[in-house]
Amino acid sequence: QVQLVESGGGLVQTGGSLRLSCAVSGRTFSRYTMGWFRQAPGKEREFVAGITRYAGGTIYTDSVKGRFTISRDNAKNTVYLQMNSLKPEDTAAYYCAASARDGIDRDQDEYATWGQGTQVTVSS
Repeated sequence: QVQLVESGGGLVQTGGSLRLSCAVSGRTFSRYTMGWFRQAPGKEREFVAGITRYAGGTIYTDSVKGRFTISRDNAKNTVYLQMNSLKPEDTAAYYCAASARDGIDRDQDEYATWGQGTQVTVSS
């Protein structure tokens, strides 16, 4: 079982950037498909981005395409979410999650392990 710890959240102005990191414990990090999700107050948690085990593929939700980039460093057991051109509607708690499935899944139920979340607040 792996454990996930997110960091890098904070308060930023509209148009600014943040890079979230998710450090993963354990030796089997490369076996997991990784995803980033977010949950805004009063809303359901939603899929943001996902990356395959060896970074061969990525997918994004439409609202972040062209602004966010997911990446991973299997040597450092870390997955990243680079967020540029941030908007107030990006304000949410961001969570990374690990899935043992081969492909990227947008369904949060396919992710067995979750981090504690990191808050991102974008001011207008």
